[in-house]
Amino acid sequence: MRPNGENKRELFLSACRFDPTERVPVWLMRQAGRYLPEYQAVRARHTFLEICKTPELAAEVSLQPYRVLGVDAIIVFSDILIVAEAMGLPLDVPDSGPVLQNPVRDLAAVRRLRDFDPECDTRFVGDAIRAICREAGPDVPVIGFAAAPWTLACYMIEGRTRGDVSRAKQMLRREPETVRELLARIATATVGYLKSQIAAGAAVVQLFDTWATELTAEEYEAFELPATQSIFEALAAEGVPKIIFAKGSARQLENLAETGADVISVDCNTDLADARRRLGRRVALQGNVDPSILLGDEAGVRRAVREAIEKTGGAGHILNLGHGILPTTPVANAKAFVEAGQTALVGSRATV
Repeated sequence: MRPNGENKRELFLSACRFDPTERVPVWLMRQAGRYLPEYQAVRARHTFLEICKTPELAAEVSLQPYRVLGVDAIIVFSDILIVAEAMGLPLDVPDSGPVLQNPVRDLAAVRRLRDFDPECDTRFVGDAIRAICREAGPDVPVIGFAAAPWTLACYMIEGRTRGDVSRAKQMLRREPETVRELLARIATATVGYLKSQIAAGAAVVQLFDTWATELTAEEYEAFELPATQSIFEALAAEGVPKIIFAKGSARQLENLAETGADVISVDCNTDLADARRRLGRRVALQGNVDPSILLGDEAGVRRAVREAIEKTGGAGHILNLGHGILPTTPVANAKAFVEAGQTALVGSRATV
């Protein structure tokens, strides 16, 4: 493991900028969660939303992977549906999965959505980031995040996060202007929400686009791309790196590179070497070890890490999983993943 005095923040930001680094920075999507006994202990006493909306609890579970695994970045514990709730759709999170009341089903519902002040209505997120920054110190980057516009629109239209998004796709094709207006409203809200996270101390922000894979390239260009570009353009003056993760990223790589993101986080079905060839040095890459590999043995985990880094040569690469860590992952394997990445020197670089 690298020494505690290492400046993880500068390492992470350098990788985002495609600057030379001695090694790749490492973190895991969904790194604060059910695979950790420390998280389970907190969750046994509090509901999911209580943790999200109580800054000291959100900070505590955000910091757990840093303490236990030694990851190079801390992502604030929250949920992408917090913005939907702040816009006027009450949120409940039963064991069966999150549910949004009053889903958006027509233009009138879009126009009933409220603008909100993140310094008041979602201040608990910023307060959690401030608490994380106080404990972790200035040398550890904190990641703020939100949903990409199309993904949040899907959930706001469907009213839940499980199952398909056929209703949202139907609305996009039958009422395209309604969806455009919804995406624009979400983008505007997301800008303010992420700016408040940056003001609280977030050194990096990431958009999660779970449902990008449901769009054709033409639909992405016509609907999702302009909305995402508007967010990143509005954040440009903030001076923080911007990451976008898209499920099904292989089919949208070139479009993702046009969003204004500094880093594209690719899923485990996207070949990192192919992504680097297609994108060159336009953007850095994040990912993309298959989370299921962490269910096997430590030797397999270390091998997968080595192969991922070899595909990029370590240049402009943040090591991560291709999706969220699975709840049944042994903690020892998560530790092996982080350590393997942190002890792998950047050697021969992939041809770009």
